[in-house]
Amino acid sequence: MGLERDDVDLDAGVLTVRLTKLGKSRLVPLHPTTRTALRDYAHRRDAMLGSRCGSTFFVAEQGGRLLHQYVHRVFWRLSREVGLRRPGDRTGPRVHDFRHRFAIQTLLDWYRKGKDVEQQLQCSPLTSATPACVIPTGISRPATELMEEAARRLDRRWEVTP
Repeated sequence: MGLERDDVDLDAGVLTVRLTKLGKSRLVPLHPTTRTALRDYAHRRDAMLGSRCGSTFFVAEQGGRLLHQYVHRVFWRLSREVGLRRPGDRTGPRVHDFRHRFAIQTLLDWYRKGKDVEQQLQCSPLTSATPACVIPTGISRPATELMEEAARRLDRRWEVTP
């Protein structure tokens, strides 16, 4: 939400996410379809708002910065429309849950394919966008699967049969 225009390089296909929760900055590679969608958004934004747009990449309807509460309110409405949450539910998926799920699913995939996860974490462009050493408040089913897969790998390494 806080991306500046200078943080979005659509020609190179890279976002620069500055000063994240852990105080780090990251380069996030963009899939070609994402580049196209962001380029289309930028053209529409500039055509509709012109000089009313500030330095931020994503803007509200009048050209100002996006507010967290506005983004979350829209997400809640959309999540009801697509069936992720029932009308009236006070709980359900949050925007950041998608990031957590992506990280867990990526790690699970690497474990299941027998990849060297430590090497993947150091070398993969995918992990530049995943959280580093963040423990979720609630353990999700995919996180449980991840722990089970890690335990199986550890058991194989130490030749322990369950």
